[in-house]
Amino acid sequence: MTRRAYRSDLDDETYLFILPYFLLRPEDAAQRIYPIREVLNSLFWIARTGSPWEYLPHDFPPYKIVHQQALRWFEHGCFENLVHDLRMMDRAAVGRDNVPSVAIIDSRTLQSTPESGHRSGYDGAKKRNGSKVHAAVDTLGHVIALLVTSADEQDREQVYDLCHQIQTVTGDCVDVVLADGGYTGEQAEIDAALLDIELVVVKRPAGASGFVLLPKRWIVERNFAWAARFRRLGRDLEQLPSTLLGFHWLAFAILSLQKLVA
Repeated sequence: MTRRAYRSDLDDETYLFILPYFLLRPEDAAQRIYPIREVLNSLFWIARTGSPWEYLPHDFPPYKIVHQQALRWFEHGCFENLVHDLRMMDRAAVGRDNVPSVAIIDSRTLQSTPESGHRSGYDGAKKRNGSKVHAAVDTLGHVIALLVTSADEQDREQVYDLCHQIQTVTGDCVDVVLADGGYTGEQAEIDAALLDIELVVVKRPAGASGFVLLPKRWIVERNFAWAARFRRLGRDLEQLPSTLLGFHWLAFAILSLQKLVA
């Protein structure tokens, strides 16, 4: 690399560690013009800064190359697979089972933009148009599942899809899912029970006012706060929900890698 480094660039050890996840073709394939490392560095820079693809600095590969390759990686779940493996590694490192038995779910609403406005919905609780990102994490804060919907869809309506993803990833090992009051309802409990999961709604104490720290509920909220520090995820800037989902997996992969090398 002849250019000056950016703070978002991969270091040597991290790059060599994650490289196998992104080799959809051999590293020395004849059609490969730009190094994988520089394409990854470009994508990480966009995630951190929130820059449009067309404004990618000239010392990176052309933005069309980065954009096309990013969509391929998102489609093949490369960042998602990396996050799952890092989760198992970290759980083993702290003496936990590789797969969790308890998950925590919640959602965040992202304000729509001209790029995403065609698929946005109105979130009456947050009073904004946009998209919802639904997440499931374990009790250590590792992401298990992600789902993107229009913001006008209720959280409780996503319980089955989220729980299905959770059980697929963990091999039907999760027994309990913790959620907030937005998941209250008989149908939500039934949807979870269909996948052998007990849905436990953790509610605010009666008569409480102001901020109340609820047991375990803060863990998923912390993940959303970390994701919001990636400017690409500050709003819904993507035309496709799959791209928004891909950038979330990318962000959580970076956060897991930072934790691994800390």
